[in-house]
Amino acid sequence: MKHTSWLLIVTLIYHGYAFSAVTAVHPNDDLQKILNLAEQGDTIVLDQGRYNGNFTVSTALTLTSTSGATIDAGGKGNAITLTHSGIEISNLNIVNWGRNLTDQNAGIYSDKAVQDLTITRNHLEGDGFGLWIQRAQNITISDNVVVGNPSLRSADRGNGIQLSTVKNAHVSNNTISQTRDGLYVISSQQSELRNNTMHDLRYGIHYMYSHSNRVIGNLAYNTRAGYALMSSKQLSVLGNISRNNEDYGMLMNFITNSTISYNQIKNIWTKPENKVVGREGKGLFVYNSGYNEISYNTIDTAEIGIHLTAGSENVKVSGNSFINNPVQVKYVSTQAQEWSIEGRGNYWNNYLGWDLNNDALGDTPFEPNDGIDKVVWKYPEAKVLLDSPAILLLRWIQKQFPVLKPSGVKDSFPLMSPLDISAELEQLSAPAPLQTQESHL
Repeated sequence: MKHTSWLLIVTLIYHGYAFSAVTAVHPNDDLQKILNLAEQGDTIVLDQGRYNGNFTVSTALTLTSTSGATIDAGGKGNAITLTHSGIEISNLNIVNWGRNLTDQNAGIYSDKAVQDLTITRNHLEGDGFGLWIQRAQNITISDNVVVGNPSLRSADRGNGIQLSTVKNAHVSNNTISQTRDGLYVISSQQSELRNNTMHDLRYGIHYMYSHSNRVIGNLAYNTRAGYALMSSKQLSVLGNISRNNEDYGMLMNFITNSTISYNQIKNIWTKPENKVVGREGKGLFVYNSGYNEISYNTIDTAEIGIHLTAGSENVKVSGNSFINNPVQVKYVSTQAQEWSIEGRGNYWNNYLGWDLNNDALGDTPFEPNDGIDKVVWKYPEAKVLLDSPAILLLRWIQKQFPVLKPSGVKDSFPLMSPLDISAELEQLSAPAPLQTQESHL
């Protein structure tokens, strides 16, 4: 006997002044027709099976499954398009949507000025964008898995979750891999990315032209750049992990009035087969970015611990731990910078000074670079001369006659041991109630 979608299994859920229906749907039913006829507050529950097509949800309803239903878009367009406020999509497998990036093909797509979207516990696997959400407000995207197509070039894949011109989005506990970028946020504000995991991507999290956002407790690994923060301001980037990435642990390009704190960056190293002159793994790369605070981060085993260039000045740097980096600091500028605040500097594992008064601070300042370093940065071929008697003599002369030393970074109060930030990390990794997140911005 043919199964019909018009079996209403529950009609007793009161919603406002109307009753909401829960409708069971079988793969043989016309899902789009059922979605078109649904009323506000209804719940559409898909039975196990495959639903072929490109579906549009234009009513405030819940589309879900209790047993692994699959939406198959047939290799074209969007799998599910949302055109109304108050929609929830949950517990679905969504596959095989289109790969046309110009048309913004996505597993779940919304470009309307809608509100109150909830997208949770879905598994998406396809070529284009996983989720494309544009112009929406009050969005919750949580506990989804998004997987791209590794057989495509990185540039030909969509991003895992793309937020464009959105406000008050809460994106948490998602896992994204093998797309182009994991979380791409552009022209958006008052949003939070928390406890997401991104791996095998170009960039884990990528910000462009956004402000007043929080990036907390995320993990990025096996990428070219764990976190690419660009042309944005008033970002709070706290308690994140970036490890086993190739070019950058965290990249800051034209970032202002932001806080980068309590992050852990480890094993940032360019692969031997990709080595060229000037390409080295950088724990922190700060380009044309000023008026920021960089504090209480750990940068461990990067080819260059931190690289500042192109006017990256007026930066407050303190409480960080620089460990096992062959080059701790590369600072390409002529303006002197003091990297300590109120008598507290940073920990440098290659600091050779003493602490004779037992105040946990070095008795002499730490200056990571000298004139020879600047020559080598400008002429990398000169590295072969670093152990020559002439270079050793020049470095000795600079120490004896400081007036000959060019301006650079100076830490007047180096820490004798790294700071314990475990309590702060535990607090940052805890979930935050949605109703209080905006108040922290």
